[in-house]
Amino acid sequence: MGKRPILGLTEQISILPGSGDNTEQEAVVARIDTGATLSSIDKELAKKLGIETVVRKKMVKSASGKNLRSVVKAIIQIHGETIEEEFSLANREGMKYQVLIGQNHLKKGNFLVDPLID
Repeated sequence: MGKRPILGLTEQISILPGSGDNTEQEAVVARIDTGATLSSIDKELAKKLGIETVVRKKMVKSASGKNLRSVVKAIIQIHGETIEEEFSLANREGMKYQVLIGQNHLKKGNFLVDPLID
């Protein structure tokens, strides 16, 4: 097995646009969260990028309780890897990071997480 990429608690990622008017990649700093089973993206950012096709609904537990969220698929580039995977849509307006990378992306990219890297 080759060397596994190591991520810190935050990582610069690029989100590829969906089918909307925006054809530019969006570069953002994402929070890496090993406790989250599903990655999450801000609703407004997803809308801006044309990532709006809902593939399913999922009950999500968060700090604010349980709620039913729409789930979309998006393509991101992180640490040299291009990954298409699901994101739940959330209102992350008051949060520092518009994107949270959860276990679904971490497993697919075969990443290790080092909390000392920031």
